[in-house]
Amino acid sequence: MDGTIRTNISLGLHVAIILKKDQKTGKLTRGIVQRILTNSRTHPHGIKVRLESGEIGRVKEILD
Repeated sequence: MDGTIRTNISLGLHVAIILKKDQKTGKLTRGIVQRILTNSRTHPHGIKVRLESGEIGRVKEILD
């Protein structure tokens, strides 16, 4: 599924995000969505979410 479309992402979903500090390296961080932060229906770089670990980033892969 596409991480740039908000309706594809739901709370509790296992995703891989890219943190702001890792944008240059492309390192992904895995976790479970606690909150969806992007209000618009789509975003070209990925929907911004907060993971249960507290980390915030844009969804690059949906793992579930």
